[in-house]
Amino acid sequence: MIVPITTGNFDDCVLAYLKAYNCPPWNYHWTHEKANEYLLEYMSCKQFVGFALYEENTVVAAVFAHGKTWWTDKQLMIDEFFVSREKQRMGYGQQMLAHCDKYASANQISSVVLMTSKYMPSYKFYDKSGYTTAEQYVFMFKQLQG
Repeated sequence: MIVPITTGNFDDCVLAYLKAYNCPPWNYHWTHEKANEYLLEYMSCKQFVGFALYEENTVVAAVFAHGKTWWTDKQLMIDEFFVSREKQRMGYGQQMLAHCDKYASANQISSVVLMTSKYMPSYKFYDKSGYTTAEQYVFMFKQLQG
């Protein structure tokens, strides 16, 4: 069952986030407090759109996204997309992407945009799901000395 993310199920999503990223291949070290803060920043966005997929009263996958105006059309920008580690490769990711597509179509949104690492399994997943690499864009960051 896929439902909108609300304050009522937000913590369930945080727990699923920890299960997805604090293990291989990501091996991050998120604390509950930091993951809560991080995802809450997305949820507080004016154009927030979020979905949680439940299996037996447990969130096993979620999408945190937002609507975005672009010069050509409206876009759905996926900020975070995750499936609990023990539930990966079971079709939940495909269900979530299909749900995003349906939401976009129903809301006159003509494209879904996301960012992922070219060196992680998620890249192949999105590629197989019909997403294309936008070679003209580069993700850049600057590490500051602390």
